[in-house]
Amino acid sequence: MKSALADPMRAFRLPRYGELPDVGLYLEQTTKYINHYLKPLGCIEITGSMIRNYVKMGLVTNPVKKQYKADQIAHLISVTILKQVMSLEHISQLFARQKEVYTDPVAYDYFCTELENILYFRFGLKDSVDDVGVTFSVEKDMLRSAIIAVSHMIYLDACFGQLESGGPVGIC
Repeated sequence: MKSALADPMRAFRLPRYGELPDVGLYLEQTTKYINHYLKPLGCIEITGSMIRNYVKMGLVTNPVKKQYKADQIAHLISVTILKQVMSLEHISQLFARQKEVYTDPVAYDYFCTELENILYFRFGLKDSVDDVGVTFSVEKDMLRSAIIAVSHMIYLDACFGQLESGGPVGIC
């Protein structure tokens, strides 16, 4: 069972900030792009209406000419994952605090690296958790705590999915 659980995570990797499309994606393209990367995480996904709500709430800046660029896509990926264990209000507060300390590219790349780090460990693909990043801050600790919580939720969902279906892990 452990091997079956780990298989979907082996290839999991989020695009880093410099790899995000900056040409502008329309709503449907943005949704498909993000869900493609989130698929190995099981039932975590985003919809167009969720994106519109996040924009209305101020979690993500307004698209320019109905197109979402790297900053917005990075925020949408982060929100979609973090909302599994945090309220949108707390995510908004975390983003605000992070902006005081880190640029968006630094914060997002840390998020991606730390999520992969914790997930690979949680799913038994590596023996220890790496120290990620070069600074130490409350914001970094808060984000790492949220990522650990998300990784446990993803792992438990995968375990229950495997137990219930006896088939592929992560089926919704």
